[in-house]
Amino acid sequence: MSSREKVIIIGTGPAGLTAAIYASRANLEPVCVEGTQPGGQLTITTDVENYPGFPEGIMGPEMMMKFRAQAERFGTRFIQGDVQRVDFRERGATLVFADGSQKETEALIICTGATAKLLGLESEKRLMGKGVSACATCDGFFFKGMDIAVVGGGDTAMEEALFLTKFANSVTVIHRRSELRASKIMQEKALSNNKIKFEWNAEIDEILGETEVTGLRLKNRVDGTLKELSLAGVFIAIGHQPNTQLFKGKLPMDDTGYLKVIPGSTRTEIPGVFAAGDVADHIYRQAVTAAGTGCMAAIDAERYLESLL
Repeated sequence: MSSREKVIIIGTGPAGLTAAIYASRANLEPVCVEGTQPGGQLTITTDVENYPGFPEGIMGPEMMMKFRAQAERFGTRFIQGDVQRVDFRERGATLVFADGSQKETEALIICTGATAKLLGLESEKRLMGKGVSACATCDGFFFKGMDIAVVGGGDTAMEEALFLTKFANSVTVIHRRSELRASKIMQEKALSNNKIKFEWNAEIDEILGETEVTGLRLKNRVDGTLKELSLAGVFIAIGHQPNTQLFKGKLPMDDTGYLKVIPGSTRTEIPGVFAAGDVADHIYRQAVTAAGTGCMAAIDAERYLESLL
């Protein structure tokens, strides 16, 4: 059984919920599909202090609840369910859910976000937001004067490490290899910064601490020896994975899987299909930029639907 909607939004992070607010205020009666992690990455973020309008800061989950309440206030409908397949038509799309139900939409706004690649340790999961972070821009401020670590060896890891030197007493880069993968200029900047140290051929065996990070146990990948470092925090910078598996082979993506949009807009190459937030942004990855593109996507969708009249 298929039902037809004007606008369907996939995802309920800052991009999806902002798109819902704008679309519902434009009387587009949007339907928001909640994925496996409603609220996106902010649901695993503790204090958010860099989003305008919250001078005292706000917990990530609470902020997403406020976003959702605002969208609901203007008439957004929320449905739960896993989208198994998206079939694109000449205009718009059909969503097929795990239970076999379908929904057609004249406009589709994709806000499925991206997921930080993590190490997979139990202690990493347990201490996430308690000294473990995947976003230096979000959380670096909380580590003023402390000793911290960054895991990774690419450009992202070096950018995070350099940024964190503005706050931390020291930053130890932990890298699995004996040399960095980062571009030459980023390597030079990191290697010449006297606040940055390096642990080569090392991987994290365990993140130490019960209720907050107190240190790391490292394993040398060459000789297998273990050593401990006393640290207040660790930033995982081994990359992000955009949640675009549904759209492989159906929508244009860059080499790393981020959706491509027409410059200056949120439009994809398929009429009536838009992308906003981290699913199409590998550069900024901030709640405020995701919300901004969510607004843009709703306006782009509204103008698209008006063009059909």
